[in-house]
Amino acid sequence: MSAPASLSEPVFPPLAINPELVRGILVGFIQNEVRKVGFERVVLGLSGGVDSSLVATLAAQALDSKNVLGVLMPYRLSDPKSRSDALEVVKQLGIEHLEVDISPQIDAYFERFPDADQKRRGNKMARERMTILYDQSWAWRALVIGTSNKTELLLGYGTIYGDMASAINPMGDLYKTQVWQLADAVGVPTAIVQKAPSADLWAGQSDETELGFQYRMIDQLLYYMVERRYSVEELQRQGFDEAFITEIVRRVRENQYKRRLPVIAKLTSRTIDRDFRYPRDWGR
Repeated sequence: MSAPASLSEPVFPPLAINPELVRGILVGFIQNEVRKVGFERVVLGLSGGVDSSLVATLAAQALDSKNVLGVLMPYRLSDPKSRSDALEVVKQLGIEHLEVDISPQIDAYFERFPDADQKRRGNKMARERMTILYDQSWAWRALVIGTSNKTELLLGYGTIYGDMASAINPMGDLYKTQVWQLADAVGVPTAIVQKAPSADLWAGQSDETELGFQYRMIDQLLYYMVERRYSVEELQRQGFDEAFITEIVRRVRENQYKRRLPVIAKLTSRTIDRDFRYPRDWGR
């Protein structure tokens, strides 16, 4: 099953959240992190999926609808339902929106590389979309707000400097299972909450098919592995299959490079990000 079969379906207990408490924390986070650096507005890619729909909803509550720009960036093979779902969120929230078809630039680039596989094309699309968001952030004087959740970040299920890029990310400490809970609680349209997760990079693309496991099972394992720091032996005693554990551990380890800033070779006494770590509001 790709998403909750019904919104009343019980959630795995350790992953249950207090939606109103989490909503308040994330709304405050957005307000603080945007305004402390001199901005009032944010821009995000609006895909019609639950992650971006939730972030748009939280941003509208934090900053007011007029200060949120949702950018739709379809490719010619994208599912038309993704566009209609994104526009439903725009209408519901009353946020600003813009649509930019990325097909011309993507197709022009891959005319030179016709043998490129789907993943290479998908990475290019994700980075193209992010360049558009950063261009619009300059034009609109807004920060790019991220939509990657904790499950995706841990597994490296995203494109570095593509959909994983942002100035701030309110979603990065919520597992996908928790995203569904919060999205339902704050009024994201039910059809979006329940539909199968997809980055919509090509026709029929499915997150869970690519990952090889359901998000609910992955989140359960990650909870014990990351939050509780269980060993492989302890995870097995929880009932997780050894092959499943091995694959998830491998993904988390191999994708660590996506979760950190570029490593700087140390030559001086105060190397950036090692020794020189003043907060962003230093000097105010």
